[in-house]
Amino acid sequence: MKSTVTSKFQTTIPKSIREKLKISVNDTLEWEIEDGNVRVYPVQADFLKFKNVIRVGKGDIRQDIERSRVLRAKKHQ
Repeated sequence: MKSTVTSKFQTTIPKSIREKLKISVNDTLEWEIEDGNVRVYPVQADFLKFKNVIRVGKGDIRQDIERSRVLRAKKHQ
């Protein structure tokens, strides 16, 4: 399968390749050069690395606002 490189050094990934590799808009590709050959593969988002980063459940908005104000004030000191 072929694709052309544009004057901006961009190329289009053929539809059959995008579908087979499940590549979508804003996905990241990894490029490697080995023995004069180029290897391109999709980087899978490891969403589990964000586990426990966002707290869920009932919260206290007033306390959150006050905490944000204190942190912002410290940042600008």
